[in-house]
Order: sequence, then structure tokens, then C-alpha cells
Amino acid sequence: MRRRLLAGGDLIQLITGPRQVGKTTLVKQLFSSAEFEGVYVVAEDGDDVSRLEQWWRRAAMIAAKSNRRVVLAIDEVQKIPKWSERIKRLYDEDKFAGSLSFALVLLGSSHWLLQRGTTESLAGRFEQTYMPHWTYLELKEAFGITPEQYVYFGAYPGAMEFINEETRWMEYVRSALIESTITKDVLMMTRIDKPALLRRMFELGARYSGQMVSYTKMLGQLQDAGNTVTLAHYLELLSAAGMLSGLPKFANQEIRRRASSPKLQVQNNAFMTVMLGQSFEEAKADRLQWGRRVESAVGTHLIAHANAGLEISYWNEGHAEVDFVIRQGEKLLALEVKSAHEKITGLKHFTAKYPHAQVLQLDDRGISWQECIATHPAAFFR
Repeated sequence: MRRRLLAGGDLIQLITGPRQVGKTTLVKQLFSSAEFEGVYVVAEDGDDVSRLEQWWRRAAMIAAKSNRRVVLAIDEVQKIPKWSERIKRLYDEDKFAGSLSFALVLLGSSHWLLQRGTTESLAGRFEQTYMPHWTYLELKEAFGITPEQYVYFGAYPGAMEFINEETRWMEYVRSALIESTITKDVLMMTRIDKPALLRRMFELGARYSGQMVSYTKMLGQLQDAGNTVTLAHYLELLSAAGMLSGLPKFANQEIRRRASSPKLQVQNNAFMTVMLGQSFEEAKADRLQWGRRVESAVGTHLIAHANAGLEISYWNEGHAEVDFVIRQGEKLLALEVKSAHEKITGLKHFTAKYPHAQVLQLDDRGISWQECIATHPAAFFR
């Protein structure tokens, strides 16, 4: 992004991603360099489009006097009603008049809201940078954590300072991350008729991360008279907020993919840990649950790299299953995480049906799960 801004292009830079992954820190680091003069503002509840016009004029006034590249960065822009329409008008007017004198960066934690705004109003006027949850290697470099700590504590950099105080860490994740994301992002994306159902769905999905659960079974466990369409919609919103995804079943036919039951997968293992409630030592001692945590952590690792041209799904047929199927263009990789819970591996069944697929089983005799989360998934393709 720094190179894009220095190049002097007029395209709006859009930075999206889950809460607390470093979007604001990235921009502030950018502003600390000698090449830029930054105007950083945060939209608040109650702001209207007149605020956007004030910030726009302020940036233009600074740009008229500055010898550096001026950047206006608006954080949490999705809080302003009709933000995209007003920015489109301001942008188009200045560009037509040849007076667009500064670069514009928009930041937001709600990928779905920002994407909807840019698709509806700003098409052809922006470039997007998506910042996913941190990877194990990024956390190891910044905080020196172990693979086991990544499995248990997840990947929120701001929570790392609390990992030696587990009770405090859990409260921080629950209140500052889970509750804030649901309240400030998910519930403001669109009308939610049953917010309690959405919350219970997230809690259920976090507990059962790494497992395939049908929507019908979810309704039974949630004890709600809703319908499967509602659950599918709520899962889509939770996924857009960087919380809980439903991995589709791998199938060559799109209609079969959509009709299949999802494999629930948290995007950050911190969610799973908070919902299960075990201490770090208890979690490691529980072999069955630890195996499921490891499988979930591998899933978070794959999702964090999904924007690099990778599609992540799962596969099952009868009693045979494959934990993850990774597609890169025409290439296929079936990945199995050998864990403590018993299951019938489906690698042989999968390759019999898809003979061109590569296979990878994570175990102590080959590539370990620790090596897997320290490697970009694209490197596993031959």
C-alpha cells in the first residue's frame, strides 16, 4: 500500500479485516514515515455525511500547504450512514475538476459492510487490502509464542500480553473481541430478527470448530424454531466479521457444494478456547479435545492464507472424510490432520475419486502439524 500511495495514484485504498488485527497500526506506521503527512480520523456513532465533507476539506487545505504526500485515513467509516454515496460524490467532483490533491484510505472492521458500499457506489474507484487474522509465524516473530500457545491462545496480537494471566486473557477476548465484534459489526450489518440465536450459533460453532454439523442438527441443539435459511445467513455474517466460517463440502458441482452441510471453523482459535473454558494445562492434558483444537488451528492457518488464490473446503463420503481440501487453480491437495479422536481417514477414497489430487497427512512420521502452521499452504503443492 505504501508503494501505491507514493506512486500518486488516485484510487481509494480500502483496508478491511477483523477487529484488532493491526489495520490502524499499519496506517499509523505509514504516517510516521517522512514521505507522508497524515490526517487520521475515526468515525463515531452519530456521525453523518457532513463529517465526511469536513474531513475532506481539512485534508485538501493541508495538501495545499504541504510538500509531502497527504493521506486522509478514515477509520470505522462504515458507521456513517450512506458513507459510500457521499465519498463517491466528493471523489468524482474533485477528480473531474483536477483538484484531487490527497490520497484517501478507508478502514473498517466489517468486510461485508465495506464491500457492499464499494460495490454499490465506488466500483472502479478503489483497491482493496484484506488483513486476515495473524499467522503463527507472525506471532512467533513478534511475541515468541510456541505452536501449542498458538493452538490455545489463538492469534490476536493485542491479547498476547495477557497469556500469562489466563483469566484476564479470557475476559479480554470475551468482552473486547467477541462481544465488540458481534455488537458493533455483525448486528449492524443488516437486520437481525433473532440476535440471541446468532449469539448461540457462534458459541455452538466455536465449541464444535473443525466438525461438520448440519443446519438441522444445529437447530435442534440451539432449541430454536428458526429455519436453515436463517442459520445459513447468520453464518455468512459471522464469517464476514472474521469470527466463524462454514467450510463447504468439496464437489465439482456448485449446486452440491451449496446443498451440503458446513464444516464449522473458527477463524481464530481464541474463540474456541474461550467457549470450551479449559485452562492451558487442562487443554493439553485432554487428548481428545486437544486433537480437535489442533485440527481447528490448522483450519485457521489455512483460512488466513485463503486470499492468496486458495480455496478451502472439506470432503466426506459415507464414513470416509478428509479434513481439508485445498484448491489452487486446477491443483488439488487433500490434507488430513492425525489427531487423538478416532476417525476413518478418507485420503485413499478421495484420491480414488480424484486421482490427480495430491495428499498430505500431518503426523509424527512425516510433516507435523507444527511444521504445517509454520508453512504457507501453497508450498505443499508439488
